[in-house]
Amino acid sequence: MFPRQRSRRWSAGSALVLFASVLGGCGGDDGGSTTLTYYIADAAQEDVATRCSAESGGAYSFNIQRLPNNAAGGREQLLRRLAAEDRSMDIVSVDPPFMAEFANAGFLRPFTEQERQQFSAGVLEGPLKQSTFRDTLYSAPLYGNTQLLWYRKSVLAEAGVDPSAGPVTWDQLIQGASRAGVTLAAQGRRNESMMVWVNALVSSAGGSILQPGAEGLPADQVRGGLDSPAGAEAARIMHDLAVSPAAPAGFSTAGEEDSRASFQAADGGFMVNWPYVWAAFDAAIEEGTLPATFKDDVGWAAYPRVTAGTESASPSGGLGLSISSFSRRQDLAVEAIRCLAAERSQKDFMRTAGNPAALASVFDDPEIREMFPMADQIRTGLDAATPRPVSPYYGDVTGAIQTAFHPPDSLSPRTTPREANGLLEDVLSNQRLI
Repeated sequence: MFPRQRSRRWSAGSALVLFASVLGGCGGDDGGSTTLTYYIADAAQEDVATRCSAESGGAYSFNIQRLPNNAAGGREQLLRRLAAEDRSMDIVSVDPPFMAEFANAGFLRPFTEQERQQFSAGVLEGPLKQSTFRDTLYSAPLYGNTQLLWYRKSVLAEAGVDPSAGPVTWDQLIQGASRAGVTLAAQGRRNESMMVWVNALVSSAGGSILQPGAEGLPADQVRGGLDSPAGAEAARIMHDLAVSPAAPAGFSTAGEEDSRASFQAADGGFMVNWPYVWAAFDAAIEEGTLPATFKDDVGWAAYPRVTAGTESASPSGGLGLSISSFSRRQDLAVEAIRCLAAERSQKDFMRTAGNPAALASVFDDPEIREMFPMADQIRTGLDAATPRPVSPYYGDVTGAIQTAFHPPDSLSPRTTPREANGLLEDVLSNQRLI
C-alpha cells in the first residue's frame, strides 16, 4: 500500500490550513509561461488538447504528461506529486473515486460558484455527483461511464431469459447461463473493478458500503454499512456466480478485457461491462479476430437487478478535470478546461475513445446515435448511476473491500458482510493494515 495512507491522514482542518497557505502564493497566472502541464489518462485527451490549443489563438498550450493506465497507478502518481506541492502541475485528470481524497487534503482548487454552474450545466446526475465533495465542485466532468448488460441473442432461447423483454436479475442470469452452457462474465479480479461490482450490488440491494453521514466524519468514526442484508446479497451473488458453470475460466483474476474475451469466445453468453466494448468489437472485427457479423448477435440492456422489484444501481465511472492548488496558472487552467470539457470535446472523446459523455445533449447527436445505438440506455444508466463512496479515505475503503470480497468463490452471505465491515472499520481506525 502507498505509505501516505498509513502515515499522513488528512483532516478537514489541516486541509483548510494547507489550502489557505497555497492559495496565497499560487492563485492566478504567473505572468510568464502560457504552457499548461496537463496530466491525461487517455490518448484521446491529447487530440482534444491539440485542437483546444490551436483554437485558443496562442492564449495557452499544453505540456502533456501521461498517467499510468490503471486507476491505482494514476492515483499514486498524482498523490506523490501533489503531496510534494509540485508547482509544475496545472490540470490533472482525476478518477472520480479519488477526487474527495485529493480535495480533502487541499490538493485541488475548488471551482467558484460561477464556474460550478458552467461546468454542471446539462451534466448527467451520476457524473455530477462524483465530481462534488461537501457541496463544492472540484472536478469538471469530462466523461461519464456506466456498465450495461451485454448478451448474445443466439443464446437467449436456450437460457430461458430475455433481457430485451424487461429487467432481469443476477439469479436469472446465473441460472440461464448455466442452463445454456454459456458464460456470464463479470470482473472478479482484486482491483478497482471488483470494488465497482461490490458497490453496484450493495447499492442495488438498497444498502451502502459506508453508513450515511460518513463523508464529514474523522476516519476512526466512519462506520461501514456492509453488515446488512444488502451486504449479504452482494456476497451471495458473487459466490453463486463464481462457483456456477457460468463462471468463465480464470474468473477470480478477470478484469474488463478478460470479460470481453470471455464474451467473444464460442461459449460467451452474457457480460457486464462498460460501453467501450462496442468500439472494441469493431476493432476485433477489423483485425479479423471476430467474424464480420459478430455485432449482429449482440444486444444490450440495463444493469442486472438484485431483486426483481427493485431497480438496479448501475456502476458509475468516468473522468474529471481538476486544477492543482499549487498551480501558478489557475485562471488560465479554468479557461482551458472550458474547451477541454466542452460539448464538442466530449463528443470527440466519445467518438474516438468510446467513453460516454457526461453531458446529456451529446447523446442526441445524430453521429453519436449512429455509432452507439445503445445511446439512450447509456444515458439512462448514467443518470441513475450510483458512485462509489465519496470519501476522503477512499483509498482505504477500496483496499478493504477488495481484500474482504476476494476471491469470490470463498464468500459467504453469513460471514463475509460482518468480516468485511470489521476489516473496513479497523483499517480506517489504523488498527489493521492491508
